[in-house]
Amino acid sequence: MIPLLHDFTGETVLVVGGGPVGARKARRFAAEADVVVVSPEFADRDFGAAELVREAPDADGIREWVERTDPALVVAATDDAGLNAAAEAAARERGALVNRADDHGEQAVGNVVVPATVRDDPVLMAVATGGHSPALSKYLRESLEAQFDGAGAMAELTGALREEFKRTDMSAAERRDAVRTVVRSDRVWKALDSGRPKARQVAADVIGYQMGDTS
Repeated sequence: MIPLLHDFTGETVLVVGGGPVGARKARRFAAEADVVVVSPEFADRDFGAAELVREAPDADGIREWVERTDPALVVAATDDAGLNAAAEAAARERGALVNRADDHGEQAVGNVVVPATVRDDPVLMAVATGGHSPALSKYLRESLEAQFDGAGAMAELTGALREEFKRTDMSAAERRDAVRTVVRSDRVWKALDSGRPKARQVAADVIGYQMGDTS
């Protein structure tokens, strides 16, 4: 599989199944998409801002829900392999992406894997083990969170520096080297804890850059 990022803003995600897995998937996608969860019952879990529909659809009913909601993604999260297969088939007929919760690493079903993620806007890092080891995914995610604390602030700082450098007589190679130096500087990473102005001053010191008035 090749990892890609997909913007679900304005899209609909249909989750079939209201158990703990369905709740987790619904909560995850509801942060960006309009999520509809269809299930005869729902676990006592947080489903985020998802719309919960109490219904027990059969294969034909699932197809009707796919046609009705026109989802960008269908999540098959029931404990019934037959219903999950029906949800997958309906999604493929509609041209929607499919994520099956009963795909445990064989990659024989579905075409979307939902990875463990670390988000520090605008930075997003993802880890997946192909379903083989959720425990390892969680461990790696926690390790990345600790190792790259402040990555979002670093992205904003270096993005601002890149734009400022473009207004100088620095060559493209010099701009690239300067940004790389900042990103790889432990001093700058530590200074991010004190706020962007402090980190920007340290970054300028690290690359020997004379800051102008950007107010």
